[in-house]
Amino acid sequence: MKFTDGYWCVKKEMTPLYAVEYADSRRNGEELTIYAPGKHIANRGDCLNLGMLTIRLSSPMEDVIKVSISHFDGTAYRGPFAEIKNTAPHVRIEENEEFLLYQSGETKAVVDKRPDSWGIRFLDGDRELTSTGFRNMANIRNNETGRTYTVEALAIDVDESIYGLGERFTPFVKNGQVVEMWNEDGGTSSEIAYKNIPFYITNKGYGVLVDNEGDVSFEIASEKVERVQFSVEGERLDYYVINGKTPKGTIEKYTELAGKPALPPAWSFGLWLTTSFTTDYDEATTGSFIQGMADRDIPLHVFHFDCYWMEAFEWCNFTWDPATFPDPEGMLKRYHDRGLKICVWINPYIGQKSPLFQEGMEQGYLLKKTNGDVWQTDMWQAGMGLVDFTNPDAAAWYQGKLKTLLDMGVDCFKTDFGERIPVKDIAWFDGSDPVKMHNYYTYLYNKAVFELLERERGEGEAVLFARSATVGGQKFPAHWGGDCSATYPSMAETLRSGLSLSCAGFGFWSHDISGFESTAPADIYKRWCQFGLLSSHSRLHGSSSYRVPWLFDEEACDVLRKFVKLKCSLMPYLYRQAVLSHEHGTPVLRPMFVEFPEDRSCETLDRQYMLGDSLLAAPIFKSSGEVEYYVPEGRWYNILTEEEVAGGKWHKESYDYFHMPLLLKPNTILAVGAEDSRPDYAYADGVTLYLSLFEDGAEAETEVTDLKGKTVLTARAVRRGGAIRVHTEGENRNIRIRSLEEELEVIIE
Repeated sequence: MKFTDGYWCVKKEMTPLYAVEYADSRRNGEELTIYAPGKHIANRGDCLNLGMLTIRLSSPMEDVIKVSISHFDGTAYRGPFAEIKNTAPHVRIEENEEFLLYQSGETKAVVDKRPDSWGIRFLDGDRELTSTGFRNMANIRNNETGRTYTVEALAIDVDESIYGLGERFTPFVKNGQVVEMWNEDGGTSSEIAYKNIPFYITNKGYGVLVDNEGDVSFEIASEKVERVQFSVEGERLDYYVINGKTPKGTIEKYTELAGKPALPPAWSFGLWLTTSFTTDYDEATTGSFIQGMADRDIPLHVFHFDCYWMEAFEWCNFTWDPATFPDPEGMLKRYHDRGLKICVWINPYIGQKSPLFQEGMEQGYLLKKTNGDVWQTDMWQAGMGLVDFTNPDAAAWYQGKLKTLLDMGVDCFKTDFGERIPVKDIAWFDGSDPVKMHNYYTYLYNKAVFELLERERGEGEAVLFARSATVGGQKFPAHWGGDCSATYPSMAETLRSGLSLSCAGFGFWSHDISGFESTAPADIYKRWCQFGLLSSHSRLHGSSSYRVPWLFDEEACDVLRKFVKLKCSLMPYLYRQAVLSHEHGTPVLRPMFVEFPEDRSCETLDRQYMLGDSLLAAPIFKSSGEVEYYVPEGRWYNILTEEEVAGGKWHKESYDYFHMPLLLKPNTILAVGAEDSRPDYAYADGVTLYLSLFEDGAEAETEVTDLKGKTVLTARAVRRGGAIRVHTEGENRNIRIRSLEEELEVIIE
């Protein structure tokens, strides 16, 4: 939201109260309160008829500083609030005549106490990260509407780039953009998004989380080109400066603060096939898809039933449509016997025709208006209501309906929607602020479903396929990118959104292979299969047509088969990366600048990514098969073409549908499994350890886990001259070791 006309003038309808200078401070334990009046105090008379901002500094965790700005403390400040971990770190507070220091870990907030010189500098040791100062921190009143806003504007360095803010389909580097934190169902080709996270990171290695679940408005080098400005309506604004030293470290620190992803089950990394959305299907149809995949030797691991597993107009009743599926339990058993897991589509809406509507209304489980009526709409389902997850009994009621499906044989749920949450004349059960609940609703919705799965299936066996999210949503994987189109531009914008979302610690991410809307030509289908199988989770899904490969062309079957089997064979590596995401918060799919923060050429790259810490993937977005991609320094190796690739430069190449840039990082060990038909197997049995192109003196280490994430094999390698020495510990069952440089001697110790 913009408040100024150019640099000098405030909009005529706006009256700002800026922090102008330091007046006083008080310490309360580990919290520091600072008072900053709206003008310079030259004499006692200046203290009258004057507004003042109260700024509180605190620290929930080492190297994280929280800033709370308030104008009127007596104004109600209602939640919901993001769940933030507080480890009660020791802080250091010092002052002299000119400055006041607040320090957590190596991160400092230095407050300028000099007259008429308001400012706070945020430092990593002696290195300045960002700052607020003159005409940045403010409370601003709109005289025409009577609304007030609390505003902050943090400095951007000359060469600083801003990333993140959740899932964004707009340009990857956010400088120059206006971004509104408001979850909406808008597809993948607009500025609105399903997953708005008011957290950004920069290439300087720090991040900022705005602790407000409402409509936070960001002006990123837009209204003030030297600043990231953010504002919220009301009398208070809270934000955290998070210093992880590097972009990766800051993502990890953020997830330590807001929650790390759960570890999904290994089977969920396999290929998912769905009925698609509006297609006609019954057991004969779905069975033909499953058999068709088996006949073509294409491994399939999860089958998903989309909306029409339930009767039309009754979403959600959680009951199989008897006209289409007369024997659901028998069908699910038959599919389980074929080694498949089962997913079904749900959402948090209850259509009026559903028997559950009357039940939910009578029990008080549906969202109400301020006058006591049940809130209803005809958008999506006729007369639908909304489950009020702020009511613990409503959440338990909803979970009970899903438990019946789990008992029947369903393994997981696609938690669709959760964005169309009303805000006018709304009364939540727990009294939550309706504006803040708009985005936060998805957290309660996905949490309820995920916790049910953990309780019923066991920890490590729970997985969702979720569309909407907010702060903390990363704890309930996995998420998919929403309704994309069957075009190359949409494929590229889908990748941009995944890279942006990963900056908020969303470790596990997917997308609709070949696009949701319309039907892709065979060319795009095959290229998207490559990309889709080189994501953490992989799903074939569409709107009005089936996505089985033989409906495109026979070569599509061959391409899909190759990349499904490739992914299954890479599972010892990929699942270890999943464990790292769970333990440290580092996303499996991550932007290049996160892995190579010192390489300035990586800062704008959004058509390639790192799949874990050792594989570089560059999907192909052109029907010509051409791709341009950048390779950081070193001697890389394309594991598909078996060719060395020079680093420190750009490459422009053409590929058939069976190959693409998939490069192994120098000086690493890649664990490749002996199985290529399933994602869940004993990874250490018959594993091959590929030694990448090692520089003399280079060392590397890798681990192989079991299906619970426990390390069962550790391998270390070091090159000295013409030999590589390899030492392994743990399960040693038919391990194979292969150097990608045949002239080097491999010595196993």
